[in-house]
Amino acid sequence: QLQLVESGGGLVQPGGSLRLSCAASGFTLDNYAVGWFRQAPGKEHEGVSCISNGNGNTNYADSVKGRFTISRDNAKNMVYLQMNSLQPEDTAVYYCTPVVMCRFTIPTTEEIFGSWGQGTQVTVSS
Repeated sequence: QLQLVESGGGLVQPGGSLRLSCAASGFTLDNYAVGWFRQAPGKEHEGVSCISNGNGNTNYADSVKGRFTISRDNAKNMVYLQMNSLQPEDTAVYYCTPVVMCRFTIPTTEEIFGSWGQGTQVTVSS
């Protein structure tokens, strides 16, 4: 089963930064596009960003464009999400998962492989 392990969340003040990490084990992550999603309390999962395999094409939700940067290190079998200028509305549990593709838009939750992992909590509050 394709499952990834997220880490790097925490409590940060508005305007602060965090870098989330996404680790794969048991399979080669660079064979897959990877998406970051988040789920705020009482809300559905929301696509945040994705990065393709191959050419490393990236996409971002409008709400995070210019603030978040997704990257991957295939040698380490890792994907990262650098989050800057964090705002209270970014508070959520963040998940990474392999996705069908990352071409022109953020993948939907129907385009993920496997199931959600444990996620990592990000809380933005003063």
